Amino acid sequence: MENGTIGQQPASRVVVVGNGMVGYKFCEKLIAKAKENFEIIVFGEESRPAYDRVHLSEYFAGKTADDLTIAPLDWYFNNGIKIYLSDPITNINRANKTVSSHHGLTISYDYLVLATGSSAFVPPIPGVEKDGVFVYRTIEDLDLMQSHAKKAKKGAVIGGGLLGLEAAKALLDLGLEETHVVEFAPRLMPRQIDQAGSDILKAKLETLGLKIHLNKNTQEIAGEGIINAMHFVDGSKLDVDMLVISAGIKPRDEIARLSGLEVGSRGGIIVNDKLQTSDPNIFAIGECALHDHMIYGLVAPGYEMADIVATNLCNGTKEFKAFDMSTKLKLIGVDVASFGNAFIEEPDCQTIVYENKSKGIYKRINISNDGQFLLGGILVGDAEQYNMLLQTVNNKIVLPKDPENLILGARGGAEDNGVGVLSLPDDALICSCESVTKGQICHEVSENKIHTVDDLKKCTKAGTGCGGCVPMVKDLMLGTMKAQGIYVRNIVCEHFDYTRQELFDLVKINEIKSYEGVLDKFGHGDGCEVCKPAVSSILASLWNEMILAKGNDIAQDSNDRFLANIQKGGTYSVVPRIAGGEITPEKLIVIGTVAQKYGLYTKITGGQRIDMFGAHLNDLPAIWEELIEAGFESGHAYGKALRTVKSCVGSTWCRFGLHDSVTFAVEIENRYKGIRAPHKFKGGVSGCVRECAEAQAKDFGIIATEKGWNLYVCGNGGAKPQHAQLIAGDISKEDCVKYLDRFLMFYIKTAEPLTRTATWLNKMDGGIAYLKDVVVNNSLGIAEELEQEMAGLINNYKCEWKEAIENDNIRQRFTHFVNAPEVKDPSVTFSPLREQKRALEWSK
Repeated sequence: MENGTIGQQPASRVVVVGNGMVGYKFCEKLIAKAKENFEIIVFGEESRPAYDRVHLSEYFAGKTADDLTIAPLDWYFNNGIKIYLSDPITNINRANKTVSSHHGLTISYDYLVLATGSSAFVPPIPGVEKDGVFVYRTIEDLDLMQSHAKKAKKGAVIGGGLLGLEAAKALLDLGLEETHVVEFAPRLMPRQIDQAGSDILKAKLETLGLKIHLNKNTQEIAGEGIINAMHFVDGSKLDVDMLVISAGIKPRDEIARLSGLEVGSRGGIIVNDKLQTSDPNIFAIGECALHDHMIYGLVAPGYEMADIVATNLCNGTKEFKAFDMSTKLKLIGVDVASFGNAFIEEPDCQTIVYENKSKGIYKRINISNDGQFLLGGILVGDAEQYNMLLQTVNNKIVLPKDPENLILGARGGAEDNGVGVLSLPDDALICSCESVTKGQICHEVSENKIHTVDDLKKCTKAGTGCGGCVPMVKDLMLGTMKAQGIYVRNIVCEHFDYTRQELFDLVKINEIKSYEGVLDKFGHGDGCEVCKPAVSSILASLWNEMILAKGNDIAQDSNDRFLANIQKGGTYSVVPRIAGGEITPEKLIVIGTVAQKYGLYTKITGGQRIDMFGAHLNDLPAIWEELIEAGFESGHAYGKALRTVKSCVGSTWCRFGLHDSVTFAVEIENRYKGIRAPHKFKGGVSGCVRECAEAQAKDFGIIATEKGWNLYVCGNGGAKPQHAQLIAGDISKEDCVKYLDRFLMFYIKTAEPLTRTATWLNKMDGGIAYLKDVVVNNSLGIAEELEQEMAGLINNYKCEWKEAIENDNIRQRFTHFVNAPEVKDPSVTFSPLREQKRALEWSK
């Protein structure tokens, strides 16, 4: 393939064939680099201008076509671009350098850019042409699916890759009773994650209502004119009345073939490093281009191709090389990411794996055998570290001495010796979609005083593509500002120009007790899903009033709104408080009786209480009425509040016990029950250093010593385990309670929303030494104030469920409909689960 001379003539005419995301991006790049030197003409096959295909599934979640539009027609007009929609190019005359369109236009060109993208690959399955079978590619496809879904009950998707799972989310959003995913391979997302990661993803998706079928080869789509079933090669059958095929893509290279351009044996327009085709005046970019035997199906390499052609047309020099296909996605609410060499195996590397099946989390990193460098990895269920891990791979950053900290975080008081975002080199690529480096972002912050993420998006375009880099962009901005000595205010959201701590103090001083009151006095707009629960948490932490009173129910998280955690299938959990894990036989009998009466699944938790699952919304008041009559109280399993204080049996029964840990745990749990905080918090009391209550894995832990008690704070179990750290040793019971009052109140007042105590401490300047100075040594002189505020919260405590069942207005909330019948529908059925009746499910 020859390399022609590019960009020699002024006012050259550039014709762009295709108006998808990549075609639009090329126009944007070209006018930004040399608007006056080019006449740009665009032909689009679809009836609408370029729109965001990356977030196409959000169309079913309420976004409109206008919301997805990248640039309206006015943008083309204002930039002097002629655009012809619903008019695909049907012929390229390379000898005359002209193109002809479906509607009969013939236009000459100096340079031709093919951005024809790809179409959905449809396997040659008999019956694929039947009504009710769709592809998932355009807004028109989605409109057809939406129309058909109104009369469908059971849907399926062929394809368990990225596009297939996106299509499955679409079917869930359309409200079908059943959604199935059929995958030919033995695992989901086979190009991105390994078998262990796929197993975790499969289990996670199944809990969300998807039914997954692996190793399935579809033989036929059955039905008389309209689909009613899928038959598989193994002889099995699946009854469905709607099918979406999302089994991959094929490059749109038809027009290139017709014009005699060189194409690959399996499709795709062959291009060189400058993205030139076999005709040096014709370029191909995006999913239609075949570069070095590779078709790139992500938006970031397409945008890079657009920039390269625009640069070279403007007499620059830039070449396309193999593109990093690392990716992070949120599929049906589940984080999935892979980066670098994700599949390299031992002995070619060392592999570190963290797996938590109960939480649906899998993390794998592959490091070089000398322990120096990160080679790649996979994240499922929690991809918070993805951006930094990707930078560590791409920039060949030397690993810390404990590389497992990269996925687990520092534990047990150890220093987090990982790399920080500011330590990255200036040429580190932060936004791959727009090719924005760390140096560009830091320059805008330091030199041009850009101090908001929105403004950074406008001036650099970082974060405007897939959006995955936004957290790192924000960290860079805040880190650069802090390094310059600029005071950084982490405001709640765009509706409140205050930090959480500032808002906390303002609400307290002005004694405001409702969300609407706070919004009216200190906010603007209607509020959002960020500030509503944050302000509700502040109100609850200040006044400890019934959270559903005074109109605050509209601002609560969905679980708080019904004083119960919603579970799979739309049922709810019932979790009474069992302080310290201590319970009488009489109360045990009551729990068993209630569970049996209402058909609830029961389970003893790690926090030493009994969960009951499967309660219908309208049954909750009646269930709690019986429990409260027996002396139970709300366990606040649904709230950002104290959950449990776990205990061992202590000196009462154990021959190793030094003190009565059970009594102390009961006292502590009853003291702090119902107190709301920025996040949930848990405690533990162990009767000796054998630590049977696992107190050091809790937000606060108390361990008996020969001289008294040791108090530990800011521990955390779960996905990022971290041992609590000693804040006071060999202290009396009274001092332990006093320090706990101060610690918890200081946390409540100063932590950001949804921040656990471990994370709060990790971000605190001075760490545990500073926290000890405040809590134990009273370095800020606020100890008495903290104790008094905690006493006020304790004195205001009332059982939320007791108030709910005694208040008719609140009780009426617990019905699906105002006229809901008192008697249950006879179609209610049970399904067995390990000899118990599990959550009730309405029969279909």
